[in-house]
Amino acid sequence: MSDSRSIFTKIIAREIPADIVFESDSVIAFRDIAPQAPVHLLVVPTTEEFANVAELAAGNPALLAELVSVAQKLADEHAGGQYRLIFNTGETAGQTVFHVHAHVLGGNLEEGTLGH
Repeated sequence: MSDSRSIFTKIIAREIPADIVFESDSVIAFRDIAPQAPVHLLVVPTTEEFANVAELAAGNPALLAELVSVAQKLADEHAGGQYRLIFNTGETAGQTVFHVHAHVLGGNLEEGTLGH
Protein backbone atom coordinates (compact mmCIF):
# COMPACT_ATOMS: atom_id res chain seq x y z
CA MET A 1 0.00 0.00 0.00
CA SER A 2 1.50 3.36 -1.04
CA ASP A 3 1.50 6.44 1.17
CA SER A 4 -0.30 9.21 -0.74
CA ARG A 5 0.20 11.89 1.93
CA SER A 6 2.11 14.96 0.82
CA ILE A 7 5.67 15.63 1.93
CA PHE A 8 4.25 18.56 3.92
CA THR A 9 1.87 16.29 5.82
CA LYS A 10 4.85 14.09 6.66
CA ILE A 11 6.76 17.16 7.92
CA ILE A 12 3.75 18.19 10.03
CA ALA A 13 3.68 14.65 11.50
CA ARG A 14 7.45 14.89 12.17
CA GLU A 15 8.11 11.91 9.90
CA ILE A 16 10.47 14.03 7.79
CA PRO A 17 12.81 16.57 9.39
CA ALA A 18 12.48 20.28 8.59
CA ASP A 19 13.79 23.56 9.94
CA ILE A 20 10.47 24.74 11.38
CA VAL A 21 10.26 28.50 12.04
CA PHE A 22 6.57 28.76 13.01
CA GLU A 23 3.77 26.44 14.05
CA SER A 24 0.16 26.81 15.18
CA ASP A 25 -2.78 24.43 15.11
CA SER A 26 -3.62 25.43 11.53
CA VAL A 27 -0.36 26.65 9.91
CA ILE A 28 3.27 25.53 9.85
CA ALA A 29 6.26 27.26 8.27
CA PHE A 30 9.74 25.99 7.53
CA ARG A 31 12.81 26.77 5.44
CA ASP A 32 12.80 25.54 1.84
CA ILE A 33 15.39 22.80 1.30
CA ALA A 34 16.31 24.32 -2.11
CA PRO A 35 16.15 28.07 -1.44
CA GLN A 36 15.66 30.43 -4.37
CA ALA A 37 16.48 33.53 -2.31
CA PRO A 38 18.48 34.43 0.81
CA VAL A 39 15.23 33.98 2.77
CA HIS A 40 12.95 31.25 1.39
CA LEU A 41 10.26 29.97 3.73
CA LEU A 42 7.24 27.80 3.01
CA VAL A 43 3.99 28.58 4.82
CA VAL A 44 1.62 25.61 4.78
CA PRO A 45 -1.84 24.93 6.22
CA THR A 46 -1.77 21.83 8.39
CA THR A 47 -4.78 20.45 6.51
CA GLU A 48 -4.19 18.60 3.24
CA GLU A 49 -7.70 19.48 2.09
CA PHE A 50 -6.69 22.12 -0.50
CA ALA A 51 -4.34 21.52 -3.44
CA ASN A 52 -3.86 25.17 -4.42
CA VAL A 53 -4.57 28.74 -3.35
CA ALA A 54 -7.77 29.05 -5.43
CA GLU A 55 -9.24 26.02 -3.65
CA LEU A 56 -8.17 27.45 -0.30
CA ALA A 57 -9.68 30.88 -1.06
CA ALA A 58 -13.00 29.30 -2.07
CA GLY A 59 -13.10 26.69 0.69
CA ASN A 60 -11.65 28.47 3.72
CA PRO A 61 -10.91 32.18 3.21
CA ALA A 62 -10.17 32.62 6.92
CA LEU A 63 -7.37 30.07 6.70
CA LEU A 64 -5.96 31.85 3.64
CA ALA A 65 -6.01 35.13 5.60
CA GLU A 66 -4.20 33.42 8.48
CA LEU A 67 -1.59 32.01 6.09
CA VAL A 68 -0.94 35.51 4.67
CA SER A 69 -0.75 36.96 8.18
CA VAL A 70 1.82 34.33 9.19
CA ALA A 71 3.79 35.11 6.01
CA GLN A 72 3.91 38.79 7.01
CA LYS A 73 4.99 37.92 10.57
CA LEU A 74 7.79 35.72 9.25
CA ALA A 75 8.87 38.34 6.71
CA ASP A 76 9.05 40.87 9.54
CA GLU A 77 11.26 38.48 11.53
CA HIS A 78 13.48 37.16 8.72
CA ALA A 79 13.48 39.77 5.93
CA GLY A 80 12.88 43.17 7.50
CA GLY A 81 9.23 43.06 6.45
CA GLN A 82 10.02 43.15 2.73
CA TYR A 83 9.17 40.02 0.77
CA ARG A 84 7.54 38.29 -2.16
CA LEU A 85 4.63 35.97 -1.52
CA ILE A 86 4.24 33.35 -4.24
CA PHE A 87 1.67 30.60 -4.72
CA ASN A 88 2.34 28.19 -7.59
CA THR A 89 -0.90 26.76 -8.96
CA GLY A 90 -0.59 23.84 -11.37
CA GLU A 91 2.25 21.70 -12.60
CA THR A 92 3.19 23.93 -15.54
CA ALA A 93 3.38 26.89 -13.14
CA GLY A 94 5.96 25.06 -11.04
CA GLN A 95 3.76 23.46 -8.40
CA THR A 96 5.34 20.16 -7.37
CA VAL A 97 3.54 19.51 -4.08
CA PHE A 98 -0.25 19.59 -4.39
CA HIS A 99 -0.85 20.69 -0.80
CA VAL A 100 -1.38 24.45 -0.91
CA HIS A 101 1.60 26.45 0.29
CA ALA A 102 3.05 29.94 0.00
CA HIS A 103 6.66 30.77 -0.72
CA VAL A 104 7.98 33.74 1.27
CA LEU A 105 11.06 35.10 -0.50
CA GLY A 106 13.19 37.93 0.84
CA GLY A 107 16.65 39.36 1.04
CA ASN A 108 17.98 41.63 -1.72
CA LEU A 109 15.77 40.37 -4.54
CA GLU A 110 16.09 42.11 -7.88
CA GLU A 111 13.20 43.39 -9.98
CA GLY A 112 12.45 41.06 -12.89
CA THR A 113 13.45 37.90 -11.02
CA LEU A 114 11.37 35.43 -9.06
CA GLY A 115 14.20 34.46 -6.76
CA HIS A 116 17.97 34.98 -6.65
